[in-house]
Amino acid sequence: MNNVSPSDIRVIYMGTPQFAVPGLQALVTAGYRVVAVVTQPDRPVGRSGKAVASAVKQTAVALGLPVLQPEKLRPPEVVASLRELQPDLIVVAAYGEILRPNVLEIARYGNINVHASLLPKYRGASPISAAILAGEAETGVTIMLMDAGMDTGPTLAQRAMAIGVSETTLELTTQLAEIGATLLVETLPRYLSGALKPQPQDDVAATYTRPLQKDDGRIDWQQPAARIERMVRAYYPWPGAFTTWQGKRLKLLEVDIVEGEAYSEPCRVYRESDQIVVATVAGGLALKRVQLEGRQAMEIRAFIAGQTQLVGSVLGEGKGEQLEQQ
Repeated sequence: MNNVSPSDIRVIYMGTPQFAVPGLQALVTAGYRVVAVVTQPDRPVGRSGKAVASAVKQTAVALGLPVLQPEKLRPPEVVASLRELQPDLIVVAAYGEILRPNVLEIARYGNINVHASLLPKYRGASPISAAILAGEAETGVTIMLMDAGMDTGPTLAQRAMAIGVSETTLELTTQLAEIGATLLVETLPRYLSGALKPQPQDDVAATYTRPLQKDDGRIDWQQPAARIERMVRAYYPWPGAFTTWQGKRLKLLEVDIVEGEAYSEPCRVYRESDQIVVATVAGGLALKRVQLEGRQAMEIRAFIAGQTQLVGSVLGEGKGEQLEQQ
């Protein structure tokens, strides 16, 4: 088995969101020759509609790396441009498009993916949210070889971490990105030298996730409080867990479970001692931070001071729910 110097390895890095930034930085720091960074095109953000560069593009520009932003990898001219770079390795982290065989065959050492779950569990586009929503005690990162399937390739390394009882997708994403970057640069020398044998996944144990949609965050008050509390954490910051009140969308940004309470009317808001609580079919949810459509996020005490009619009202029903569904 031969030792391979990072400086001899030409890498194309593919990634888009903040999750992919630490991996790119780690490769550069470790001395790999990143010959190009491929990321999604600048997209309009917010009400202004101004196009904003991805987190990976911003990082690549700061590092002085060439950036490619094809709309799709499918066109022959795009594939040809990647081939002309003569990469030894392609590294992918949350790029945003499935790589087809004509791309997978370009690099002589293949294609490495940094995936935010302990495969084969939670393949697909939203593994972090899925793990929180399912009430998992732990999650982690898998370094894997890519094939034509959806996260089906053999694994090279995994590292697990516990999921805290109050952690959100945003917080877990930040931690897993750093873990993934460290594990990537630890794994590559052993893989490139041939010392690491890829391990096939157990397809029978696989679960899949899909891209999140805006309406996934709609709260069903017929669900128990524990499930809704996990929704709030799993869907923060996007799409956000929300209900409706007075015809407007009300996001629940932070809540606590009120155990052991029996409520006769789920989705009604109560004042209990110093807490504002929404009833569910099993337990209640104490509201801590909310955001009403068109307004800033607020702590519940500040919100209720200006919206006293919230107490006693019913959430997610009537006129507001009908407006959201139109």
